[in-house]
Amino acid sequence: MTAIPDRRITAFRPDLAARHLAGLVEAARFTDPQPMRVVAPSAPLRREPRPDAPLDTEALAGELVQVYESEEGWAWVQLAGDGYVGYLPDDALRPGVPAPTHRVAALRTFVYPGASIKLPPLAALSLGAAVAVVEMKGDFAVLGDGGHVFAAHLAPVDSHEADFVAVAERFLGVPYLWGGKTSLGLDCSGLTQLALSAAGIAAPRDSDMLEAGLGMPVPFDESLSGLKRGDLVFWKGHVGILTDPDTLLHASGHSMSVHREPLREARDRIRDKSFGAITSIKRLK
Repeated sequence: MTAIPDRRITAFRPDLAARHLAGLVEAARFTDPQPMRVVAPSAPLRREPRPDAPLDTEALAGELVQVYESEEGWAWVQLAGDGYVGYLPDDALRPGVPAPTHRVAALRTFVYPGASIKLPPLAALSLGAAVAVVEMKGDFAVLGDGGHVFAAHLAPVDSHEADFVAVAERFLGVPYLWGGKTSLGLDCSGLTQLALSAAGIAAPRDSDMLEAGLGMPVPFDESLSGLKRGDLVFWKGHVGILTDPDTLLHASGHSMSVHREPLREARDRIRDKSFGAITSIKRLK
């Protein structure tokens, strides 16, 4: 092994690794994964198998997960979507779940036990969660597990939003949560990844991965002129989305929320008080 792989997206530990990594990493044992899907509305993916370990990201309902080990209530997994590796509560996972047919397109929607909004809801699903619909009943989509979701809040899994910036704007006011990826709380890269994914753009999870893997660099100077809606602005450890040439939308630990602010004001504050200077600006097309 000439370089240490990124542990965030490579399923290896000293005692266990994915079989396809044999010969590339050192581990006491190699194994094949068992595919499962997330059946909880969302599940915390933690760095270590304990409830007080750091939250690295969240897996959403319907997400495909490759499980390499399950022990003492925790599953060591790799998320099929963005490749992130960590520990999920194993009661949030189930094998043999049908592939999703629809995704949640509303910011949040409820799952009811029947086709009535007057029934006490069973759960709430956030934008990006995926479900398997077996039939339509009036205004409701009936799920494989018997739950009912307001059909207008769903879209086919193979459909895409036209404007990822508009998706991100739906999260205005949502609280900041390190590692979060739902409408109850999310961080800067979680917001960006969710918005891009809704528009059919595969995106990695963390800001450094987004910076390295997406778009073309946009030249910029102190004036920050020549930018446009949809440009991604990066700092070391932070990312925001331009809603117009002069306005930044981001999940901010400064305001502890998703909010909009003038780009130059954000640039100056972030440079002086937190992440330093802008490292790059990327344009997707």
